Amino acid sequence: MIHVQSFVFNPFQENTYIAYTDSGTCMIVDPGCYDRKEEKLLSEFITSHGLKPALLVNTHCHIDHVFGNDYVAKTYGLKLYIPKGEKEVMHSAPRVAELYGLNYTPHDEVSFIEGDKIFLDKEVFEILDVPGHSPGHVALYHRVQGFVFGGDVLFKQSIGRTDLPGGNMDVLLNSIRSKLFVMPDETVVYPGHMESTTIGFEKLYNTFLK
Repeated sequence: MIHVQSFVFNPFQENTYIAYTDSGTCMIVDPGCYDRKEEKLLSEFITSHGLKPALLVNTHCHIDHVFGNDYVAKTYGLKLYIPKGEKEVMHSAPRVAELYGLNYTPHDEVSFIEGDKIFLDKEVFEILDVPGHSPGHVALYHRVQGFVFGGDVLFKQSIGRTDLPGGNMDVLLNSIRSKLFVMPDETVVYPGHMESTTIGFEKLYNTFLK
């Protein structure tokens, strides 16, 4: 079974997730921890729960989702996995951080694509391409337990912004309808910002998708 812990980090109020198994193996998704205090919060949770970090994964590479990549990778000796279509976004992160008056330390990465699977012990996450908010955005779907790490694609009664480089509203709406709305209604969506929601709730109440 997978357990999920969330943290709200950095000036953009981004959701960072730790997914961990009953045996304590864990995956860190979109680490947005920006300063020492936030890094300490993340590490204290890992230590206090006796977790063993095994994977570091980005759903996409906008600056608010990658601040903690270098810290997590170096602290726990992990490779960084990013979507293949996000390489250009990742490589622009230091310049984007500068525009906001913030700092970002780049880190080497390994890419994955739709159809690949992420294994956390015996638990399986499917990689789904869901571009539109960013060009190579993916979602991490745990089909058996019925939840998805959706990044900045679908929010409670909202959707990801499309006014950043590589964003496209039509593409985003198609991603949601063809990849997320085909999931069972009870599927829980863990988004990159704000509170979690379900597929069924968004079908009923998300005005962007009527």
